[in-house]
Amino acid sequence: MSLEEQKQLESEYVMGTFARKPVCLVEGQGMHVADDAGRDYLDFIGGIGVCSLGHCHPAVVAAVQEQAGKLMHVSNYYYIEKRGEVAKLLSDALNYVPAGESASAEQWKTFFANSGAEANECMMKLARLYARVKGNGGTTIVTLDGSFHGRTMETLAATAQPAKQESFQPLPGGFVHVKPNDAQALRAMFDQLGSEICAFMFEPIQGESGVHPCEPEYLQLAQELCREVGALMIADEVQTGVYRTGTPFAFQQMGIQPDIVSIAKGIADGFPMGACAARAQVADAFNPGDHGSTFGGSNLAIAAACATLSELAAGTFTESVPRVGAYLKERLAQLPAVTQVRGRGLMVACDIAQPLEAPAVVQSGLAQGLLLNATGLHTLRFLPPLVCSEQEIDTLMEKLGVIMQICG
Repeated sequence: MSLEEQKQLESEYVMGTFARKPVCLVEGQGMHVADDAGRDYLDFIGGIGVCSLGHCHPAVVAAVQEQAGKLMHVSNYYYIEKRGEVAKLLSDALNYVPAGESASAEQWKTFFANSGAEANECMMKLARLYARVKGNGGTTIVTLDGSFHGRTMETLAATAQPAKQESFQPLPGGFVHVKPNDAQALRAMFDQLGSEICAFMFEPIQGESGVHPCEPEYLQLAQELCREVGALMIADEVQTGVYRTGTPFAFQQMGIQPDIVSIAKGIADGFPMGACAARAQVADAFNPGDHGSTFGGSNLAIAAACATLSELAAGTFTESVPRVGAYLKERLAQLPAVTQVRGRGLMVACDIAQPLEAPAVVQSGLAQGLLLNATGLHTLRFLPPLVCSEQEIDTLMEKLGVIMQICG
């Protein structure tokens, strides 16, 4: 079916929640995807940071194909193959320390969901339940201005972006917001609310607002304040996790130790999956019936995640992602129209000067064979598959230069 036929059908039968680009993608391999007309594109958004191993990685394809021929779904009433293995792979990744360093290992327990929003819902429920079980009594969750935690009503309430909230009021309560990287404001918030706070919820790097990192010193202060009032540190690593920033999780570069971590996007290389992992003593606040999911941790999702996490753990991504990410930042900074570059690993953004506008650059990128992403009028975000190389960065820069000349 042609692009025009797909557009017509979707205009009639699909809710208009996305302003889709005029291209129909049909197949892919590694960094490359192709449309229905056979045109090739280099993918620098990676399904919004999802395709960690690139498109159609052979190990993931084989795992899903094999599992689909055996058993696709039985529900969480029963044990299935590899669920425990995937949970252990996540526990091991959460305990990562660089070679030559040592640290005591935590035991992490995981609840499997279907998306980042679901993982965050689980994380917030567990934080409030833990406070109740431990007798702390706090129910307020502190989040950061500019954050993004999902599009369900609860995660939208946690998202401190009024423009995203206004149309859906009234939202659930129990959230307060504070300016990121403002130590004085953070201290004032904890001084004011004290034991009313059950958790401090943060993205190590805010992605949807344009890749804005939290300062390690700020998160270290937040951890100290949480410990003082008996609150939990809960890290939204939906976009930053799974080697995206060069370590298995971004918090591992911040000098902190969260109590609960939400994970999604890159966990299964494109198969829908999310996870909420917590230190064992926190996770044990859950009892059977406290939380659940019909499809979470299904046979297919577990097979895809097991293959993905195994490949990532066996690879050299802790070396290649920082190297290639630094090269991407260096090359972006050399473009005349770029005013600022920020990010870690292969989670990078750049701001561009007027009269250039990022959505126009994204649109023009299609003609140059690039899949790009804009998070604002003057901000481009890059979340390529983690298999991205310097050579592909060079191709990106050559084409970006042409695009910026055309759009400028």
